[in-house]
Amino acid sequence: MFNGIFHIPEPVNEPVLTYAPGTRERAELQAALQDMIDNPVEVPCIIDGKEVTTGDLVEMRSPHRREQLLGTYHRAGERESEMAIAAANRAKIDWSEMQWAQRATTMLKAAELLTGKYRQILNAATMLCMSKTCHQAEIDSACELIDFWRFNPYFMTQIYDDQPLSTREVLNYVEHRPLEGFVFAITPFNFTSIGGNLPTAPALMGNAVLWKPASSAVLPAYHIMRILREAGFPDGVINMIPGPGPVVAPPILNHLDLGGVHFTGSTYVFSTIWLAIGSDIRKYYSYPRIVGETGGKNFIFVHASADIDPLVTAIIRGGYEYQGQKCSAASRIYVPDSLWPTVRENLLEQIATIQMGDITDFSHFMGAVIDPAAFKTITEHIEFAKSDPDHEIIAGGGYDDSEGLFIEPTLIVSKDPRSRLMCEEIFGPVITVHIYPEGQFAEYLEICDKTSPYALTGAIFAQDRYAIVQAKKALRNASGNFYINDKPTGAVVGQQPFGGARASGTNDKAGSWLNLERWVSPRAIKETFLPPRHYPYPFMAKD
Repeated sequence: MFNGIFHIPEPVNEPVLTYAPGTRERAELQAALQDMIDNPVEVPCIIDGKEVTTGDLVEMRSPHRREQLLGTYHRAGERESEMAIAAANRAKIDWSEMQWAQRATTMLKAAELLTGKYRQILNAATMLCMSKTCHQAEIDSACELIDFWRFNPYFMTQIYDDQPLSTREVLNYVEHRPLEGFVFAITPFNFTSIGGNLPTAPALMGNAVLWKPASSAVLPAYHIMRILREAGFPDGVINMIPGPGPVVAPPILNHLDLGGVHFTGSTYVFSTIWLAIGSDIRKYYSYPRIVGETGGKNFIFVHASADIDPLVTAIIRGGYEYQGQKCSAASRIYVPDSLWPTVRENLLEQIATIQMGDITDFSHFMGAVIDPAAFKTITEHIEFAKSDPDHEIIAGGGYDDSEGLFIEPTLIVSKDPRSRLMCEEIFGPVITVHIYPEGQFAEYLEICDKTSPYALTGAIFAQDRYAIVQAKKALRNASGNFYINDKPTGAVVGQQPFGGARASGTNDKAGSWLNLERWVSPRAIKETFLPPRHYPYPFMAKD
């Protein structure tokens, strides 16, 4: 048995490649894209390390080119959920008892595999399946996921290293056991890195996991499973069961061995899961841990002292990158009337230059929205703005689904700071602006705080330090991630732990030790060297 003291190297964030013309990474990615287009795949469920086919095939198509078939996947059902539960329960016995350093080593190897041979494969799958540009894919499916897999083992050692005080007579220590039962990971379409982190974070801490990826992001999930298998994750530790939530989830959520749920997705679905678990909480062996990051109606609040050029850049990048399909995307903007004419002019000038289309053309800044349901929801909000006298569309507003699911970057002015478009999450390339009187900065900070039920991300743009301090205080509970003179997107693992409260989730902060702490159950152990040999205390002696 290895008896050295094992140290995880202190991690650094993975550098972001540029994909500029003439670079090696650009050529490699273009080759991977073409290979994936030319060779559609058939993705099975992966249960206990085995490829399980159901015969219920679902097509995988590119949102920006609907005739482009990327392959099919076998849709899981109730039977596959039950198989995955059994596999996880078997695998957990040995996996949970494995030395923690060996679990960490497996994840560190996965990071290195993704850094090298799998980088452009996973980037290509993310681009084609989710309509991300090469830059958006690089910061997601490459850099952020690599960071999760490097930083989480390091964070794990910080948790294990946090030990209680001991005395000369008593040795105290804590072990961090995995949860009893299995963990159910439910991941969204919009970030491959979340798809790779939600099942592996609990697994790192000794749990076995059932993973239901989003139906529109099965292809990247399949390649993640390939990486984990090559990295040495044992069969059954992570089981991938793609399928519709209403079919796949009930057998899992109703099982007595459910130990926890790791979720990213809509607020409504998360609350439904919570209700399902809480409605019969007594049946479980232990209270399931419920960790979720959900929606957002993220704000940029502008003070009269703001620097306009960085502000306009933040609005465009924060609101329109990846078609606004980020939980953290800028969606509502508060601009003082004194700055609005200049801000408006600059925004309209730059929005007019945005190119949108097939993301395999690297000149495009935007691709398509993810699926017809999202297209319908987003365009309904645009049509509402067109018909409502309190709203004015000043840029964009057009859309077309004849070849791909394209929606123009849309900028709307709302007269009412509490209007529907200032409150509701749209999850698309739609930004709503409200112009407020410059002299009512404090009053509108309060309106910003109280308008939306969400509290995920937000930003203040100001050069006046008093204004920054005032906004930080007034908006303290309005976001879990707060940015000063920067866009409210782009949290980096190890630098900005990510998550929000209110209707945005449990704020358990992915990208830090805080999230990993949720997947363990501590046990305090006291060892007394010289225990007392008789029950009386000194105070009981006679005078």
